[in-house]
Amino acid sequence: MKISYNWLSELLPVKPGPEELSVILTSIGLEVESLEKYEEVKGNLEGLVIGEVLEVKPHPNADKLKITRVNTGDSEPLHIVCGAPNVAPGQKVVVATIGTTIYPLGKDPLTMKAARIRGEESLGMICAEDEIGLGESHAGIMVLNHDTRPGMTAREYFQPAEDWVYEIGLTPNRMDAMSHLGVARDVCAWLSNPHGKVIKPVVPSVDNFKVDNTQLTFSVQVENTKDCPRYAGISLSNIQVAESPLWLKRKLKAIGVRPINNVVDITNYILQESGQPLHAFDGDKISGKKVIVKNLPAGTPFVALDGKERKLDAGDLMICDENGGMCIAGVFGGLHSGVTDKTTRIFLESACFNAVSVRRTSFRHDLRTDAAMRFEKGVDISGVIYALKRAAGLMKELCGAAISAEITDIYPDPAPKAQVELSFDYLKRLSGKTYEPGKVKFILTGLGFEMLKEDAGGLTVTVPYSKPDILLPADIVEEIMRIDGYDNVAIPAHIRISPAISEEPDKEALREKIAGYLTANGFYEIFTNSITNSQYYDKEQPLIRLINNLSVELDVMRPSMLQTGLEAVAYNLHRKQADILFFEFGKIYLPEGDRYVENERLALYASGHKLSENWQNKPATVDSYFLKGHLQNIFSLSGLSYVKFANSRHPGLKEAQNILLKDKNAGTFGNVSPEILAQFGIKQPVWYAETDWKALWKQSGKTKITYREIPHYPSVRRDLALILDKNIPFASVEEVAYNTRSNILQSVNLFDVFESEKIGTGKKSYAVSFIFQHPEKTLTDKEVDKTMQKLIFAFEKELQAEIRK
Repeated sequence: MKISYNWLSELLPVKPGPEELSVILTSIGLEVESLEKYEEVKGNLEGLVIGEVLEVKPHPNADKLKITRVNTGDSEPLHIVCGAPNVAPGQKVVVATIGTTIYPLGKDPLTMKAARIRGEESLGMICAEDEIGLGESHAGIMVLNHDTRPGMTAREYFQPAEDWVYEIGLTPNRMDAMSHLGVARDVCAWLSNPHGKVIKPVVPSVDNFKVDNTQLTFSVQVENTKDCPRYAGISLSNIQVAESPLWLKRKLKAIGVRPINNVVDITNYILQESGQPLHAFDGDKISGKKVIVKNLPAGTPFVALDGKERKLDAGDLMICDENGGMCIAGVFGGLHSGVTDKTTRIFLESACFNAVSVRRTSFRHDLRTDAAMRFEKGVDISGVIYALKRAAGLMKELCGAAISAEITDIYPDPAPKAQVELSFDYLKRLSGKTYEPGKVKFILTGLGFEMLKEDAGGLTVTVPYSKPDILLPADIVEEIMRIDGYDNVAIPAHIRISPAISEEPDKEALREKIAGYLTANGFYEIFTNSITNSQYYDKEQPLIRLINNLSVELDVMRPSMLQTGLEAVAYNLHRKQADILFFEFGKIYLPEGDRYVENERLALYASGHKLSENWQNKPATVDSYFLKGHLQNIFSLSGLSYVKFANSRHPGLKEAQNILLKDKNAGTFGNVSPEILAQFGIKQPVWYAETDWKALWKQSGKTKITYREIPHYPSVRRDLALILDKNIPFASVEEVAYNTRSNILQSVNLFDVFESEKIGTGKKSYAVSFIFQHPEKTLTDKEVDKTMQKLIFAFEKELQAEIRK
């Protein structure tokens, strides 16, 4: 939300400076995310002066250039080479002198330096309007009024607007601050607090509103009062559509709103001033002089202002005439009913539409307009008529309009003001501060609340219509505290806490441990959005869809960490970051009957090289063994030594393997399929692993840590070459070896893999080392040989292995 300092100051009887006001806004809950100086003309014409052309003569070395002498108010005229075809003696012009920086439209800034152009000295530049940001024309230099004084600054002559613009980070409940008047009310309440005197904003008056005639009347009918609880309108004739006056254009441009014409600019101005959206219809295009607020059948075509035809939903509220839809209520106007340069009569709408209905329609048609964003947060239903009168008055003033009908106001069920009861004990308990009842009353009165009942224990107030979010006593406490100042809540001398016993195993401690390991090994932690795009998944895949999605692209909860992580991978790859090592702790969401389950996951993503290239290391690309090794280390760090891997099928992965904890699936890893990678424009292999984080940390707590003395006796190593079927993984060899239950076998390690037709088609050879050790004695060859024979027998029997001599 952008707020103009100059505009806001007009509404404040006391005018703090820009920096002071920034502090005030943040202290009352309207956090200022940025404060930037606004210049209508970039550079603010600094250094530019008005000059008078004294002499013009041809350039001796260039047909299209001229040599001029220009009086800029100094003792000596400047010699300036000029290429403009319209330069002539006696003209008053804008001159950029040496050292001045100009800001040409669409180009980089340019600082003037003394130069020789085709052999002739030039000590500045006579400017065209596009060269100093005052316009778009480059047909020639700017020629000013003849009576302009040479030597005066261009800033003094043109008087470009300056302002300070606040970017306020509004929370969704603060619709009351979505306008300059709303912000002014809060600032005045804050300014009133230390002085004990109520300061009220300067609200533009509409007391002089008067109907000029009744020659242009429209009948208004509201069929859906649930989605349109209040609808008002007024007719204006003799409209002269033209360019807006300078003051209006400057105010809009300062906050980033593009001026269009006086009628449209007035509606935008009222929106920014009061927060009430308005819509102007061309009165001559309203068929039958009837305005009907209703829903049209599903599938009805409607062409909006952007020229696109949309199919309406039955839930879309429409503003119609006798022939059909003219406008999507509270969202977007129609192509054939809007104001044009030829418009002379208008019907001006001011209404209150249902927030939920507007939001659904806005997202359904992907139309995120300023009006829709106001309506979906709620508007002040009591301000509908004020905004209409204010706009009508401005149109009389700026468009030459005549008010040609009485105001139509359809408000069948006036909304009562909400009532909230607040006890002083509750206020103290929640705020941590004892407030004087008189101060509480003063603050709330300054914010527009009305006192219904007061006693020693508390008070009951009615809530102003401009604050529809306030429904609970806690909301009232927040209002009191932010106006009084959160900094005024003293830090207590004693803090009372209730000790809590942390869950075992400590999930956060384990998470930090694993994150530390991964970052130490070159991985970067990422955080991605749990809401993602349904287009990433097969149409048959069950997904949890959002009812009110933020955008068309963000419409489902992710069922896997893969796709959102690949977005981050693609983002980096497309910016020449070819080596990717990412990890993420996150959640996935899966449907389960008529509800859904939320599961925590740890995901790893690897692509490119394992290590950056240098003189010691040759670049080696990541592969399944690289990712599998890190997974084994993660489980080992968690105290889990019994993890297994088994080949499996997984949608989106090639060479997939399941991760097994006590023979239960705890995740999967593999090579992302080319079809999935193509969705993200990724052209290099990506390896991915996803583990069940809850299963991992729960199992880690069941592992008992035991300690034993370092063995005093030496270990013995024996090697064995096994010829096996090509499809048998090393994990099977490990499992068979440990299942022999030898009390002296300490470890099994694969140190070579060999494949050749010499050992048989479909065969491979594993070179495996075995480490034997006894805790209480030195092993003999006979004892080791006996265990090796048991191992060989088991390999031959269970794996049909052949011992390679």
